[in-house]
Amino acid sequence: MSSRRLSQYVVPLGIVMIIIMMVVPLPSMLLDLLIAANITAALLIVLISMYVTRPLDFSAFPSLLLIATLFRLALNVSATRLVLLDGFAGNVIEAFGHFVVGGSIVVGLVIFLILIVIQFVVITKGAERVAEVGARFTLDAMPGKQMAIDADLNAGLIDDVEARKRRLEVTAEADFYGAMDGASKFVKGDAIAAIIITIINLGGGFAVGMIQRGLSAAEAIKTYSLLSVGDGLVSQVPALLLSVATGLIVTRSTNDGDMGTTVAQQLGQHRKALQIGGIAAIGLCLIPGLPKIPFLLIGGAVLLGSQRLSGTEQVKEGDLEAVPAAPAPDSTESLLGEMRVDPLELALSPDLVDLVDAAGGDLIERVRALRRKVALEMGVVMPPVRTRDDLDLPLSTYAIRISGVEAGRGQAPPGTVLAIGDGLETLPGNAGTEPVFGLAGKWVPTEFRHQADLAGATVVDRASVIITHLAEVVRANASRLLGREDVRALTDVVKRTHPVVVEELTPAALNLGQIQRVLGALLDEGLPIRDLVRIFEALSLAAKANADPDSLVEAARAALGPAVAARYAADGTLVAITFEPRLEQSMLESLRPTENGIQLQIDSGRAEAVISELSSMLDSAEQIGISPVLVCSPQLRAPLHRLVRVALPRMPVLSYTEIAGSSLRIETMGVVNGAHQIAA
Repeated sequence: MSSRRLSQYVVPLGIVMIIIMMVVPLPSMLLDLLIAANITAALLIVLISMYVTRPLDFSAFPSLLLIATLFRLALNVSATRLVLLDGFAGNVIEAFGHFVVGGSIVVGLVIFLILIVIQFVVITKGAERVAEVGARFTLDAMPGKQMAIDADLNAGLIDDVEARKRRLEVTAEADFYGAMDGASKFVKGDAIAAIIITIINLGGGFAVGMIQRGLSAAEAIKTYSLLSVGDGLVSQVPALLLSVATGLIVTRSTNDGDMGTTVAQQLGQHRKALQIGGIAAIGLCLIPGLPKIPFLLIGGAVLLGSQRLSGTEQVKEGDLEAVPAAPAPDSTESLLGEMRVDPLELALSPDLVDLVDAAGGDLIERVRALRRKVALEMGVVMPPVRTRDDLDLPLSTYAIRISGVEAGRGQAPPGTVLAIGDGLETLPGNAGTEPVFGLAGKWVPTEFRHQADLAGATVVDRASVIITHLAEVVRANASRLLGREDVRALTDVVKRTHPVVVEELTPAALNLGQIQRVLGALLDEGLPIRDLVRIFEALSLAAKANADPDSLVEAARAALGPAVAARYAADGTLVAITFEPRLEQSMLESLRPTENGIQLQIDSGRAEAVISELSSMLDSAEQIGISPVLVCSPQLRAPLHRLVRVALPRMPVLSYTEIAGSSLRIETMGVVNGAHQIAA
């Protein structure tokens, strides 16, 4: 049988044998062997507790502690049976009763009680408290640790495998400290049981000796009481060792080395403290009446040890000298670092720094989570956000900057939440505005949050307001945040799974700059670029015929047609606004190529009439909860979008090609014919 298969049966068989020990009498020789195994096992557990680098490395300790406690209690029962029946419980217990305590029942009881006090009052009580606090803090810290793991995963610092491993470690840590909190109760109960068992053994042995065997009181005490005390001492030695192991495990912090190495390293870092301690120990010799030799020996040993540590400290000092000094503030390296412009920056006024405080602010974690959300929604990796305080900002103000240029600003007064809705007149606070949708609200004190909920308002905390604003700014400026290096990274990702697609596209057909321009145009119109394979396939075909940017963008949009149309549909229905055929034909005839692409060159009066009619239709639709799209021919879509987005940025412009391949039901809301009204 293999060792792995054998180990599966050791613990179950051991527990069964422990139960049998409580019922079946054991010979004294076997009891001696089991007592020796008990003491040795307890010693091994203490040593292992000292050599583990973190508590989870000994995750079986709580269960092992229960088994060891049960085994020790079974030995107590077996020893009590032999003491009361035969007046002899093996050589180990007899040695503890006669040799260790000098054959004195008083000395034995005193030593036994001292061990009980040490174990129960000092070690067990402290370990129990530490385990309880550790379990509570570990459970409270679980959400933060999980968020930190998700943030590292979103930031790309770790992969899915490492994130899964860390989550399992967090869960295992919580389970371990919870189990240790319960296991410490076993140690406490064992100490109480030892006192009760010893008292019962003393009374029972005295009664058996005098009543059943007719011994005198002195003989009964000498025979049975010493054996009972010996049995108690034999049990308390391993119990004390396990209590020490429990304390070591629950107080163990995570380090790279074992306990001995860590203690030696940390004590060795303070040579001056050792020197002062050694001199102080030698100085105690000057006190009259104190023995000189012990303090001279100890003080000299400490001084000698401090001198031995000097070499290590010199090496560390040498290492510090080898570290290059920080560049001067006016050096070229320092100036170049300060000149660097961050692609995305979140500036906070000094009174908003609590939002990023490690003690209670979670804004940083939310920013990291936003990166993952944007990547999954838009298909572009949002650059890391540099969050810093800005003394130039007014109080309670934050600013969002892209490449050093402010792209958004808002308010988030400390100690308040934003309540959006009606019926807030009775609540204290200052008027505010939701920065994304422009909804009117009020910044009310945090303690009035419940009252705002009861008033039917939507309550949003400060961090959520900032994150929502940041997300909207990122989506609106996604093309500006998409750099050439980002395009290369996206291309490399596609190349791993579809190498032929990338080889046909770049650099033979298009360079990275042209691809960046197309992807940026898609992002400008709010379209995600997650389906890069289909986009690249369309670009490689379109680039063979025409490398004009507008043509490339339209080819990519046509490839994404069903997905584009689905973004603006509701319940399978796409509400569309179209042009009167003669108006659309006249606009097609007005297309002219320019340096900035094909432009729609119509007179201002006609353009104003078209925009006015579109605006009226859009307002009417939004009043009844409908979001229509403007549909036109593929050649007209790009220049028409450039014309419409200036006055109506919320009006999507789609081509007939994009909606032709979708399975949506098309519902026409109206037809624009403003040009003919002017002509009339």
